[in-house]
Amino acid sequence: MKEGDDADAEVAKNQKRTTSRRELARNPRFEQISPEVGELDESAVEDAMREDPDETLATLADLVGATDRRLRELARRLAAKLFLDLARRGPVRPRGIGKLASLPYRPDGGDLDLDASMEALAEHRATGVVDVERLRVRSWVRPGTALCLLVDRSGSMGGKPLATAALAAAAVASRSPEDYSVLAFGKDVVVAKGQTTPKPGELVVNDVLSLRGFGTTDLAGALRVAGDQLARSRAGRKVVVLLSDCRATVEGDPVAAAGCLDELVVIAPDSDCDEATAFCARTGARLTTIGGPSDVAEALTLALERS
Repeated sequence: MKEGDDADAEVAKNQKRTTSRRELARNPRFEQISPEVGELDESAVEDAMREDPDETLATLADLVGATDRRLRELARRLAAKLFLDLARRGPVRPRGIGKLASLPYRPDGGDLDLDASMEALAEHRATGVVDVERLRVRSWVRPGTALCLLVDRSGSMGGKPLATAALAAAAVASRSPEDYSVLAFGKDVVVAKGQTTPKPGELVVNDVLSLRGFGTTDLAGALRVAGDQLARSRAGRKVVVLLSDCRATVEGDPVAAAGCLDELVVIAPDSDCDEATAFCARTGARLTTIGGPSDVAEALTLALERS
């Protein structure tokens, strides 16, 4: 796993891999929104979004990796704004207030719950040994939802899959702005945003757009890291959102790893969802399929609202 400075270094390394203007010109929308070197026509982007939002989002995602430095910077700024704006168009959820709950003991977890820990304390007085696993603490728990987004960056991810990943990150950031994490995984897991680490949504989106795909798929390892991230949260509900076709190519037991999670939602492409369907059948995870980037925010909302 790469987190903190190691994750920043991975993002920086990926940003060095750029795409030439000739390669970008293969996209049918490219000449429309970037008519000249170093130019990005925002009004043309607006027109293209009305005509074909998925293709436009895919083009913009690819422009974030352009060799043309000026175009790359313009695309980064516009992509962050556009993706977050699209994600915020859904309904706003009330955050509610916290409540006191009895939780397993942690040194920094709160005040000792004397009633729930009575037997362990009595045993301590008799033997001089305390079993911390039997101790409980009283602590405030937020009734909201903590989210961990797992983005599969294995194989070759660009265009629509890359735009889908970035829009999913924007949707998660908008839905649970104070309690979420975003992980991009292939062979390794890169923490684009840690569960308890504040980070502007614009930077999260741009980091996801920079982490273009390659390599193998360690699904089991990624699910374990997601569980570790959510363990840092005190939210009443903890959900892992897996954006993947669920096709693991590294040895491991993804089913067992999924079984350790409180709740798992899988969002898979509707054109390639057979493995995801089978994985959800084995794990009890909820499956939602999407046709393109513009579907992901609504798909996330619907998946999380299911009972």
